[in-house]
Formats: sequence, structure tokens, C-alpha cells
Amino acid sequence: MSSIKEMAASKIYQRDPETPIEKDTDLDTKEKQLDQDSPPSALERYINLPSVFNFEVILQSAWEAIAINFQFSLLNGGPASMVYGGIFAGFGASFVALSLAEMASMDPTVGAQYRWSARFARSAPRFWGLIQGWITTAAWIFTAAANPAALANMITALMIFNDETYSPKRWHTAMFMWLFIIVPVVFNIWFRKVINTLETVGGVIHIVFFIVNIVLLPVLAVRSSNDYVWNTLTNDLSGWTNPGVAFGIGLLTVTYPISGADGLLHMSDEVKGVRKRVPYSIITSTISNAIMQFAFVICLLYSIGNVDQVANSPTGLPIIEVYYQATKSKPATNFLVAMLCIIIFVAMINVFASVSRLTWAFARDHGLPFHTFFSRVSPRFKMPLNALGLISVITFILSLIYIGSSTAYNAIISLSAIGLHISYVIPILFFLLRKLRGPPVSFGPFSLGRWGIPINMLALCYLCFVIIWMPFPIELPVTANNFNYAGPLIGAVIVAALIDWFITGHKRFEVPVARPVSEEL
Repeated sequence: MSSIKEMAASKIYQRDPETPIEKDTDLDTKEKQLDQDSPPSALERYINLPSVFNFEVILQSAWEAIAINFQFSLLNGGPASMVYGGIFAGFGASFVALSLAEMASMDPTVGAQYRWSARFARSAPRFWGLIQGWITTAAWIFTAAANPAALANMITALMIFNDETYSPKRWHTAMFMWLFIIVPVVFNIWFRKVINTLETVGGVIHIVFFIVNIVLLPVLAVRSSNDYVWNTLTNDLSGWTNPGVAFGIGLLTVTYPISGADGLLHMSDEVKGVRKRVPYSIITSTISNAIMQFAFVICLLYSIGNVDQVANSPTGLPIIEVYYQATKSKPATNFLVAMLCIIIFVAMINVFASVSRLTWAFARDHGLPFHTFFSRVSPRFKMPLNALGLISVITFILSLIYIGSSTAYNAIISLSAIGLHISYVIPILFFLLRKLRGPPVSFGPFSLGRWGIPINMLALCYLCFVIIWMPFPIELPVTANNFNYAGPLIGAVIVAALIDWFITGHKRFEVPVARPVSEEL
């Protein structure tokens, strides 16, 4: 009987989520009550309140992502896409975050999107759960591969900046990638207990360095005109001459950084007070990142200096040229870029932690081949060690592709953006249909109330609009080097998921759905 109860406890939540926490208790008592307000977990709940917020904020690192990727908008859309697209993306991502937060409060689960898709689907729940699981897991695995590549390219760019005679080889960058794959794995295994401290330090740097940028750049840089910042739409550089198309393609720079709102959800089994803290952290981190992203975009455009020199920076990282034009100092530029590297580094550790838990959960529900092996939790480290190993091996293999072709590598990791956005569409759509058609939804501690339906609709409209532009090539005419492979690759993932479903997936895949204790036992 005890084994049956333990098995049931891994799938059910027994305490009423509406039970209030007494306001007159001390902090330690509140922590214990919040822990009781959480579903039973196979993993250790060690992530405290400050780290819950900082984890998601740093994982997105929106303004930092803009700093290292804004050159793509200079080619298509220009300042108009960055400014007005940033406003559009901020509201759209907030609607998505609110929708995810409401579902997270009802069912805080590591599987998140695939669990919700199965739960709210009116028919074929296991089918939708498996397909969604493949899409979400693939998107996050390729996101994990993107972070080491970003850091490696930043280090290479700094080397070029400091030594003009240095001619980087692709294998140099690949070696840096290997280093940046090993480090987060080591941190997640042996230094997991310091993650709370690391998140706090990263959160402080994230905010302080943001303030440094928006103060330093306007003071030191040559100021751009108001007309350039607010009235410039670039549609004559990439081959896309239609202003609407150029604007749409340029949106990708400002939409992708504030995606990933589900990152913290995949750590749900290790968060204290998960039903309340995770939803509010998703919302506050997305909104705060959207605001900081917009503020940084305005600061950057007013301080960009010589646009041609920035766009054609020999380092391949235009923010270096922006910093150097403003400070006229190589040591200062090195320091500013190094601080960016630190924040991206912490974000990379968070991504590896999140995707390993997601992979573990999907394997636990028999969604992956060899699911028995990848669903194991290390009794020593109290974490899904095998799933983390799988992620590190896949990212290592992908880094080898970079040696042969950087274009092929960038094409592979580019599907993370479209994959993440698609992964939000299915559960939000099914959740909306459930609200409209019934049966009634039992909400958690956080609910959108009467605003839920319109917010869900706005979130879906935003996601569909953004997804339309993601497969577009950024330049014309299209060649093998500039072709956008994101669309075909995400299509390949969906085809692979369908093949898996028809071969063995329909037999093996299971989605645990919360039920009353009496029913489960």
C-alpha cells in the first residue's frame, strides 16, 4: 500500500491551493507553508523566493540579447522595428506570460506545455501531448545550444577587437563552445546549492549594468537625431523593399529576447511555494524585461554613433563598436562587453538547468526513446543527471557542425525561436476553448478572472503574427548561406514527432493528470 501511495503522490496535489498563508507568521513559517502549498516532487525544492524571480529574469536577459543581436534589425526595419516593434512585443509577450501564469497556478508542472495541451484538449489528449512535448523539448535543446555559441562568438569578437592580426578559425569558436558546455554542466551537478547565490548576483549585475548603460552611453556617445530614432524604417538594404515585410522581419530581434517565459516552469519541482511564486515570477520577469528592453533600445539608437561602422564592425559584434565609439577606450569597451558575457553566462546555466528538467519530465512520461534511462533521478545529486548528460552530448554534437559550416549551425539553432512560440500556441488555444465551451475550469491561486478570455485571444493573435515572419529569409536573393532554415527544421521536428506517434508513441506515451486522491489510490 505504501508504494501505491508514493506513486500516487508523484502525480497528485492533495492540499487546497486556495488555503491562505497567515500574514502574522514569521518568514520561516511562511516558507514552510508555501512548501506545503506545492505538489509532491521527486526533486529537492531548494530554489527560494529571490532566486525564483532572478532565475526567469536572467534566463530571458532581454536587453542583453538586444545588445548582441540588434544588427539584424538594422538590416530589416531599422529603428522603426526596434522601437515600435519593441512596444508591440512587450505587450504581446506580457499577454503570453499572463496566459501561461494562469495555467501554471492551476497545474505547476515541469512538463508545462505538453501536460497542459493534453489536459485541455477536447479529443486525442495523448496525441497532442506527445507532439507538444517534442516541439517544446526540441526548442529548448536548441536554445541550450545557442547560448554557448553566443558566448563563444563574443569571446572571439573581443579577441579580434584587441588584436587586429588575429584571424579566427571556426574550430577556435567550436572549442570555446565546448568550454561553455562543460561549465554549466559542472555547475548544475556539483554547485547546485550555490545557484541561489548565483541568481542573486546575476540579478544585481543585470540591473546595475543596465543602469550603467543607459547613463553612460547617452553621456559619452554622439547623439542621434529624433528623426532617426522615431521615423526611420529601413527597407532598402536587404533586398526586401516592401516596408511591411521589412518591418515584420525586423521584429524578430525584439520578440525573441522576451520569449522563454516557460523557462522557470520547467524548474517547478524545485521551487518553493510553486503555485504562487512561479506565476507571479513569470509575469514580473517578462514585464520587467520588456520595459528594460525598450529602454535599452531607445538608449542604443540615440547613442549608436556611425551606423555604417557599427553595422559593418570587423568583430562581427556591433555592440563593441557602439561602446568603443562612445568611450574611445579599449579597456572600457572590454569591461562593458565582459559584463554582458557574465550575464549571458548565468543565463546559460539557467537554460541548461531548465531544459534538463523538461527532458527528464518528458522521458518520465515515456515521451522519449530510452525513457527509462533518461527519467532517472540521481539519488546522490537529487537531479536528473542522465537528462542533463543527454543535453550536453547533443549540444556538443551540434558544436561540431559549426566547424564544417557556421551557416548550418546557425540554421539549426534558429528553430529555437519559432519552436518556443509554437509551443505556446497549442496549450493557450486549448485553454481558451475550454473556457468558452466547458467544462468549467478550476483555477489556482492566480486567475485572470473576466480578463482571461480576451488576454488569451490577444496572446494567440500576437504569437500567430510573430510566427508568420520567423521563417522569412533576412536577405534577397536567397542563397544557401542566407536561407532561413527555421521553418523546414521545425517542420522536420513535427514530422519526427508524428512518425514517433504512429510507430510506438501512441502505445508508450503517458500524461499524468491530477485527480482526487481517492481516485488515484
